[in-house]
Amino acid sequence: MKNVLVVLLLLLVFSVSAQKVIPMVDFNGFFNSFQNGVFRQISFQPIQQFKFGDNVMAFYDYRGNLLTYDGTTQKTISNIESEYTVSDNLITWKIATTLNLWDNNALRTLSYQVGNYQVSDSLVVFQDMRYNSVSAYYNGEVHELYTSVGDIEFPDFIGENIVAFRDNGNFYKVFWRGQIYELDVWHDPFSFRGGTDMIAFNDPINGTFAIFENGQFSDVELQYVSSYKVGNGFVVYENQNGELLMYKEGEIVELSNFRASFYDVRDNIVLWSENSFLYTYHNGEKQEVERYVPNEYAIKNDVIVYRNIMGGVTSFINGVPEEITNQTESSFSVHGNAVLVELFNKSYIVLQKGKKYYL
Repeated sequence: MKNVLVVLLLLLVFSVSAQKVIPMVDFNGFFNSFQNGVFRQISFQPIQQFKFGDNVMAFYDYRGNLLTYDGTTQKTISNIESEYTVSDNLITWKIATTLNLWDNNALRTLSYQVGNYQVSDSLVVFQDMRYNSVSAYYNGEVHELYTSVGDIEFPDFIGENIVAFRDNGNFYKVFWRGQIYELDVWHDPFSFRGGTDMIAFNDPINGTFAIFENGQFSDVELQYVSSYKVGNGFVVYENQNGELLMYKEGEIVELSNFRASFYDVRDNIVLWSENSFLYTYHNGEKQEVERYVPNEYAIKNDVIVYRNIMGGVTSFINGVPEEITNQTESSFSVHGNAVLVELFNKSYIVLQKGKKYYL
């Protein structure tokens, strides 16, 4: 019985961490997806186009039907041409003025007269012109953010699971995890940046650099900062002295006391250059990635991948560099915890958990 429980636990852990979809069209024109160490053919006929996120993708088949695939199930969601959007977890498609949603294989209509809308990892924010309102779909529910009797403005910022907006009384508010939090009445425009569970902004009312975190607003610096970017529960910013700093869980860490020529933040990754070297911050330490700055790179989740000095592709995952290929003109993308590299001859390499798979 104990052995059975151990196996079930391992299967559960693997299913949670496993990549659900990594789509590609091979040299034969077949549409494939890589999952759990196996390349699977998804369509036995040529497809017209596809879009993808970490956990789901949508594609038009040869008949013009719009289908979804989540690593397990294919589902036809429209048989006419639609405007569609795919995030890591959600799919929307619009037919005329009707906005529809796919979420974990459940289908629903969000609005029959939609205006502007935006889709992120966990949110769909949309104008419903029937009620002159702006609403947010989150975790299976639609939450009305505000209504207006005149022209209705779209929110100032929409992140992966967080929204900053002004209501019809010109009060700034934040929508996060199904709740609305009040910030302040509008004076001068706020410039919000956000990622997952956090928003950062220079506060024009108090003259400070502030954040929204865990349902509360607090100051990080007592004066404005020059620039800032937000990841998954942390913010990286450049102060007035040109120092590059990171705030996370109540602590401030100095990343660089030189003025970085660039820095970038996404999900769990911060990447910056200093004296023409490339650095990241991992496991509480500053780590050198390369002694040059690549002219092309991608960051997502916990993955860094870039064009190496030979023109090939190298990854940097969990502090470990891995040369994937030295073939030039190879394109690359990040899918969950994996890297997909397309070679010149429409063959592919997937790097996942330190192992390479070839198609």
